[in-house]
Amino acid sequence: MANSNKINLLALSSVPLIMTLGNSMLIPVLPEIEEKLGISSFQVSLIITVYSVVAILLIPIAGYLSDRIGRKTVIVPCLLIAGAGGALSAWASVNTANPFLWILAGRILQGIGSAGAAPVVIPLIGDLFEDDEEISSGLGLIETANTAGKVLSPIIGAFLASFVWFMPFWFIPFFSLAGVLLVFFLVKVPKKEEEAQDFRAFISCVKDIFKNSGRWLYAIFAIGGIIMLILFGVLFYLSDTLETKYGIDGIAKGFLLAIPLLALSVSSFAAGKMIGSKKTLMKLLIVIGMGLLAVSFIALRVQHEIGFLFAFLVISGVGIGMALPSLDALITEGIEKEHRGTITSFYSSMRFIGVAAGPPLYAAIMAQSEHMIYYTSGGFSLLALAIGLLFLKPEDKDQRAKLKTT
Repeated sequence: MANSNKINLLALSSVPLIMTLGNSMLIPVLPEIEEKLGISSFQVSLIITVYSVVAILLIPIAGYLSDRIGRKTVIVPCLLIAGAGGALSAWASVNTANPFLWILAGRILQGIGSAGAAPVVIPLIGDLFEDDEEISSGLGLIETANTAGKVLSPIIGAFLASFVWFMPFWFIPFFSLAGVLLVFFLVKVPKKEEEAQDFRAFISCVKDIFKNSGRWLYAIFAIGGIIMLILFGVLFYLSDTLETKYGIDGIAKGFLLAIPLLALSVSSFAAGKMIGSKKTLMKLLIVIGMGLLAVSFIALRVQHEIGFLFAFLVISGVGIGMALPSLDALITEGIEKEHRGTITSFYSSMRFIGVAAGPPLYAAIMAQSEHMIYYTSGGFSLLALAIGLLFLKPEDKDQRAKLKTT
């Protein structure tokens, strides 16, 4: 791997790290926000959800634009918009009597910015490298950075909130600006060798891709969405449980939330290094990962005292970490460069649907029964396992050949 590409990769890794910090560091603070603003659990879950819903709607547009006008041209302005959203939420928390709606408005801006930031990084990694093994390794690093943000975010969020509950909002603009500087000055995007297709030809090609390869693409979309739904739903549940059931809050809660996420991060990095261009191995890791996830929640239904809770959540983190780089690699290595941004944007949208649905769904389930959390999580895990077994068919030597259009 050339030094220039290593620099590109490290700079790009900052984008998912920063975007994750800007979102996930709010999770351990949600109970305190709920108390300070006098709002319901459902309302506070909207702080996560509106961000994701906006991103879901705009990611396909950002993906299309990145194919047409360039990845970097989309990423940099979107990072600035995300920073502006954080600044609005921070300002409202200090300067308005009832800041909840203003905070949601700021989170909507963050969602707009996030739509064209982290999701565009995935196809850009595919643009930077020709070798499938380098692409897989790069995607593993991106997922590791993404997960590292999740590991650090509860600790940083809890630490900042220990001073005042709205302090995490103030740091979002600083994180975003750091990403802008790194991407603008360090990322060197390869020039396009071919002229862009006109809009009608482009849409026709995308339709052909889904017609010819929808079976495995839809499977990847579904599994990615299910994983994010479980992950963010369980983090929401765990944050609430540690505080209400065990009386653990602040930085201590942040460190505990980071434990299963650290396992996820290490597993992502190892899987990215391992898979290379081995598509059969990618499917195997996805299936094993979903199996570990299902087993963990079945076991937790039987015994979920705090020690067992964290032990099995670590196992589930390993399972998710095995699956995510494999999903990224299957879709990135199977799509031609000129359509990669658009197709991977649908995958990113499905992941954001999971992020958006997880907290409110789990909040509703928690109000009914704690045991239903484990039934629901186990059921979704088994569904993802079945989808992987039935619909992912990576044994074809060259999936990409199926996607070429004339």
